[in-house]
This record gives sequence, structure tokens and C-alpha cells, in this order.
Amino acid sequence: MSHADVSVIVEDRSLEEKFDPEMRFRPLRPGTAWIVAGLLFALSMFHYYTAGFGLLRETTHRGIHMAFVLGLIFLVFAARKADQDRLAPSEWWRPGGISLLDWALAATAVVASLYVPWIFNELAFRIGNPTPLDVAMGTALIVVLLEAVRRSVGWPLPLIAILLMLYAYFGPAMPGIFQHPGASWSNIVNHLYLTSQGIYGIALGVVATYVFHYVLFGVLATRVGLGKLFIDLASCLAGRYAGGPAKVSIFGSALFGMISGSSIANTVTVGSLTIPAMIRLGYPRHFAAAVESTASTGGQITPPIMGAAAFLMVEFLNVSYQTVILAAIVPALMHFFGVFMQVHFEARRSGMRGMSAEELPNPIQVLREGWQSVMPLAVLLIVLFSGFTPYLAAFWGITACVLIGTVRIPALTLGFLAAISGAIALGVLTELAFVIPVFAVVLGLMAWTWLQSELGKAKIIDLVDAFVVGAKYAIGVGAAAATVGIIVGVVTLTGVGFKISFIVTSLAAQIAQGLGEYLPAALFDLKGLTLFFTLLMTAFVCILLGCGVPTTANYIIMVTVAAPALGLLGVAPIVAHFFVFYYGVLADITPPVALAAYAGASMAGADPFKTGNTAFRLGLGKALVPFVFVYGPAMLIVTPEFTWPSFFFVVGGCMFGIVLLSAAFTGYALAPMRAWERWLAGLAALPIIAPQMTMTLIGLALAAPVLITQLMRARTLRPPVPA
Repeated sequence: MSHADVSVIVEDRSLEEKFDPEMRFRPLRPGTAWIVAGLLFALSMFHYYTAGFGLLRETTHRGIHMAFVLGLIFLVFAARKADQDRLAPSEWWRPGGISLLDWALAATAVVASLYVPWIFNELAFRIGNPTPLDVAMGTALIVVLLEAVRRSVGWPLPLIAILLMLYAYFGPAMPGIFQHPGASWSNIVNHLYLTSQGIYGIALGVVATYVFHYVLFGVLATRVGLGKLFIDLASCLAGRYAGGPAKVSIFGSALFGMISGSSIANTVTVGSLTIPAMIRLGYPRHFAAAVESTASTGGQITPPIMGAAAFLMVEFLNVSYQTVILAAIVPALMHFFGVFMQVHFEARRSGMRGMSAEELPNPIQVLREGWQSVMPLAVLLIVLFSGFTPYLAAFWGITACVLIGTVRIPALTLGFLAAISGAIALGVLTELAFVIPVFAVVLGLMAWTWLQSELGKAKIIDLVDAFVVGAKYAIGVGAAAATVGIIVGVVTLTGVGFKISFIVTSLAAQIAQGLGEYLPAALFDLKGLTLFFTLLMTAFVCILLGCGVPTTANYIIMVTVAAPALGLLGVAPIVAHFFVFYYGVLADITPPVALAAYAGASMAGADPFKTGNTAFRLGLGKALVPFVFVYGPAMLIVTPEFTWPSFFFVVGGCMFGIVLLSAAFTGYALAPMRAWERWLAGLAALPIIAPQMTMTLIGLALAAPVLITQLMRARTLRPPVPA
């Protein structure tokens, strides 16, 4: 790795830490920094080893993960924001620059996290009848967990958890439908701490079993050059066309999103190249930043990695990860298509040129130098789609990253891919007789590389650093997932989720009944209007909640509360889950807390709020697509309603509607648009997008005058062909 590559990585990481609170570690003194780095590396090694050689007992695995995560949080996040960015001196009451209180909280977190795995054999007799020590340990864990999340993520999530625990305790005093018998503190701790319905529940289990491995894979794949290869390929593919760098941004973010699963990481990595290029070409700074940040939010919805919520979907719905990947393909394409069309129309309207041949990389050289970087992703997909578990696929993908990062010998790369394929065909991929020799060969190559030269040592050090950074990415989401366990636990203990669902559907029905009197019954029936207003309220709450809560936590909360409401109205579970997932992700570009947009604005030197507003406008395709697949589930492919005719009808209508809406916002389609054309195109887009034949025909009728005038004006403006 060159010095230039290292400097880019350092700069990108500093930007991530600036805008992502989960990555903002406080500066540490050398001795403490080594301890923290060692613990982070040990956490990555624990997950890497168990993914390949066998997971531990469920509660033990989750307990060890949480002990690492919570203990590290008190070492790397200060109690006050004012202390987060300054290097504290080492004193008797602050050994290593960290206060004795933080060391004590870290120790308490470790002990309380490991207590449940320690008493596991007696747990069946303790649930429902906790001892005083159980209650004390559970109380201690709840307190340190809430404080850890406050430090790493912020106030909103712990506040929601505290309010819900108060609701569980003071149930008899609650008004109306929210009243319930209440629970003693001992019963609350019992449910949240000793059962699998609370802190040690699905959310923590998914992060500890799936999410961590894929975060680590994404970091390693980027380090071995896969991210750079994707960006270069995007440049070759789209750079020469009108507004080239903006289109490179979209294609690059789509490809990079396949391995990152993070909006902010996508923005700073791809944006470090595309944002300056867009500005040089003439795009306004805020528009350049908005294009990159909007495209980058696709990272959490783009298969095969996606965000943590995708793995939670697997557990909640009891479906395979392959099913989730297939369902996510077309909606993700619609998101990028929506951004692409607005960028294309903006480039045509402004007369933006493409990148010159001198500015573009040579595709043959790009593939010659970078094709081996694709091997880890190929291995991951081959194992995953051969029916193996997601964490085993991640194990072999990570192993491939280590191999590529250590040595780049084409024969060895192809040999490793052939060995994995052969092991799958022979059914020995999980056998220790296969795993151990491959593992030993990789370790031997690492040792040989280390002894070869200083460059070899630098490669190994960079791989070790990638394992450290991968664990660093996962700390905040691990603590948030455990806290969401408290929220889910209270919901299951009190049944408040179904009460909220009933209130939402009742309110939506009242609004629908009131408006239904003024709308034609042939087009708008009561059930359809009720569903529409339920979706609107759910989307609004998702975006509002996303302003202060991470996407993963947002998804779990809304699935617990809103999915039952959608289920009551006949929406299939996987469709309801995708709906709240998409609107949770949208918060990354929705002001006032649009973290991805603000990261892009910082890189472009643009106004953050203006960037956020523009990014939200560019991301309207993502905002509309969830409504489309609720009314036309065939878009998700895996639903029972899927047929090829219905699929093409839904997708075709969605694409045409997105084109019209993009033209309306930009003011340009085939030629500049007048005000009435923009309004009519925007109005026509909505019924065309709606996957219902009558509405589509109405939309086409509205769009026809716009299309005719645009064709006529485009012919008028076209320069004459020379004789």
C-alpha cells in the first residue's frame, strides 16, 4: 500500500469519525491505546474464529460479544462531549487518561454481561423467580447499558428505553387503552435480563452472529482494493457521458454499497473522488454533495451486504438471507435509477460535459490490476447461495480478503476459488479436515510475507488494523441492539405494540372515512384509503424516529410497533418489514439530522442544510418505492403475488413515474420545461407509479400533453443536419 493510499484512508476515517457518533473515539494515551486496539482485535478474532469453527452456545456467544462491546465503550467514549476530543493526562485517579469511574463501569459491564452465561445451567429454575443477586446483576447491566448507548449513540434511544420501562412499572396509572396491570422491578429485570425476550434477544443475537462479520468483511474488502476497483469501473462505465462525475458517483456508490452497508462510509470513500470532480465540472457545491450522499444511502439497501436491519429481517421473518437479498434487488435499483434520472436531466439542462479520455482510467488496466480484488466477494456469494449460513459465507470471504491482502499471485487466487467451489461440490466446506489446512496455508503465507520485506510487514500491519477498525465500526451498533432488546422486551411484556397498532389503524380509518365522501368510490375504497394513511403515518414516524436513532434500532422499534398495524390491513410481513426498513434509512438524508448529507457537505464546502434539502429531493425515488411495493408486492420477487406480467407492469410504471417526477423537479426532460409542464408531469407521475391499471391510464392521459410538447420542442431545438 502506498503512502497516498494510507493518507486517503486516514482522511476518510477522520471524516467518518466527525459525522458518525458511533465512530468518534476519544484520543487515548499510548499505553491505553494499545490495550484498546488489542481488545478490538481480540473481538474481531473471536467472531472470525467462531464463524468458521463453530458458534458457541447462543447465550454464551451473545454474552461475550456484549461484554467486549460495553467494556470497550467506557474506554473509548468519554462521559461528557467536552472531554471527547481532548487527551486527558494520566493521574492516580485517571490511570491511562481514563477515570477510575470509567474503568469501574467497564468492569461492571463485563461481569454483568457474563453473569447470565455463567448461570446458564440454572437459568431454567431462575426465570420467573430471580434471586436478589440476579436482580442486582440485571439492574447493573441495564444501568451501564443505557449509559454506554448514551455515550456512543446519543440520548434518544436510552430515553425511549427508560420511558418504556417506566410504562411497564406504572401500568395501572396509565390512561385509557394504555392501562395494564403493571410489573414490579424484579419482574421487569427478570424479563429483560434472564429471558431471551429482552437484552439477550434477537437484536443482540443478529449483531453478534451476522452483522459483525459483514461489517468486518466490508472493511477488509475495501482495504484489499475492491472499493477502488468499483469506483474505477464506475468511471469507465459512466464517466464519458453528460455530467460524468455525478453519474460515476451513482454507479460507484451502488457498487461500493454492495460491500459497505454504511451511508457515511460510502459518502466519504466514494465522495473523496467524485465530489471534487463534480465541482470542477461546474456542479454547485451543495448539489455535488447531495448527489453523493443520496446515492450513498443506497449502501444499506444494496445486496449482498446491506445494513444490519437486513439480517434482523432474516430472524424476525424466519426466512433465508438469500430471500432478503432477492427481495432487495429491484427496490435498490429503483433508488439509484431515481437519483440517476435527476442527475441526467440536471446535466442536460446545464449543458454539463462528460469526463475527457485523459481523465478516465483505462478499463483494461483497471481489470488487469484489480480483478483479484473481486475474489473475496465472489467467494462470499458462492458460499452464501450454496445454502450455507451467512456467517460461514462471511468467514470464507474474510479469509479470501486476508489471502489477497497478503499475496497477489493469480494462480493462488484462482486456486483458492477452485478449492472453495470443490469443497462445496464435495460437501466438505465445513469439515475441519478442509478448514484447518486452508487456514494453516493462509497463516503460513502471512508469516512468509512478514519475513520477506518491510512492504510485507506493512501489508500484515494493515490487515491487523483492518480487523481493529472493523470491530470499531461494530461497537455502537452492538450496544444499540442490546438497548433495543429492552424496548422489545417491554413491548412483549405489556402488549403495548398491539395497542399502538390499533390506535394507528383506527385513526387512519377515521381519516379515510372522512375523505372518502369527497372522492370517487370507484377509485378510492375505504380499505385502500385506510392503508394509505396508515402507510403515511408509519413513514412519518420512521423518518422522525430516524432523526435521533440509528437505522437498526429504528427498524426494530418500528417493526415491533408498526408492522402489526400493516398486518391488520393485509400487508404481507416481508413487505411491511421492507417498508419500515426503507423509511428508516431515508433519515440519513432527511434534515435536520441528515448525517450522510452533512458529511458530503463538509467534503464539498457546502451549506449543510441546503445539501440536506437537495439530497432529500434527489432521494424521492426511495421515498416512493416503498409505497409501490406495498400496493404491487410483485416488485419484491419473493412474494406470492409475483408473476412476470405483474412484475413488469409494476416496475415499468414505477420507472416511468420516476422519470416524470425527476423531470418535474429538474425542469428538463427532452427540452426545457415550462411551469405548467412541470406541474402536470409531477401530478401525472403519482398515478402512473401506483400499480393499478385505472390509475396508470389516468396518469398516462395527464402526461400525454407534456410528452407531446416536449417532443415538439426537442425537434425545434435540435440543430439542423448539414447537407
